[in-house]
Amino acid sequence: MTAKRALVLFSGGQDSTVCLGWALERFDEVETVGFGYGQRHAIELEMRPVLRAKMAALKPAWRARLGQDNVITIDALGQISDTALTSDREIEMTASGLPSTFVPGRNLIFLGFAGALAYRRGISDLVAGMCETDYSGYPDCRAAAIAAMREALVLGMDRPLDIHTPLMQIDKAGCFAMAQEIGGQAFLDLVVEDSHSCYHGERGVRHDWGYGCGECPACRLRADGFSRWKSEAAREHP
Repeated sequence: MTAKRALVLFSGGQDSTVCLGWALERFDEVETVGFGYGQRHAIELEMRPVLRAKMAALKPAWRARLGQDNVITIDALGQISDTALTSDREIEMTASGLPSTFVPGRNLIFLGFAGALAYRRGISDLVAGMCETDYSGYPDCRAAAIAAMREALVLGMDRPLDIHTPLMQIDKAGCFAMAQEIGGQAFLDLVVEDSHSCYHGERGVRHDWGYGCGECPACRLRADGFSRWKSEAAREHP
């Protein structure tokens, strides 16, 4: 039987870390790809190898399945993006109704590069952490956008390709719950301690939900999700 192989878009953030665990439970071989595009929170790239090593140590099966890591530099994305995620400017809501951290086309570009890498590596399954339930309103996180991108990749490369988004309909509280369901308390602790979400790249301040400034949109989403998850868990197991 041909081994089932997947390529996970792995940033080092909470969502992509949980998606990597999800993939390691379902595929025989799992590779990862990360992107450097001049992001302010480049610390997430430094956390990627830490997370991979610790995840491999959690379960023998995960160690056996975790394969090659790939890092792709896309400097042009940062050069054309005048955003609070790629330059030192204030994080705020813009006239468009989107936060100034929105990098236009980022996820579509990531999927294009990941699709090309998957083609070269002989992989037909991508796994990504996009979510339209509990997010900052980025339009390229919506299920319709991901479905359209998948169709474009299939047509453009003339090869079957699936894009799995396990978190698409799950909020941040559900993401913490999924981490525990996938890998127990050890994986949940790893997600809290070592994954990085803060847009300011803050790793010096530790909260109960992990490291971060506590003020940026990513930190607020993560903090709120962790609080709701703890409340829901307490109700289920008083």
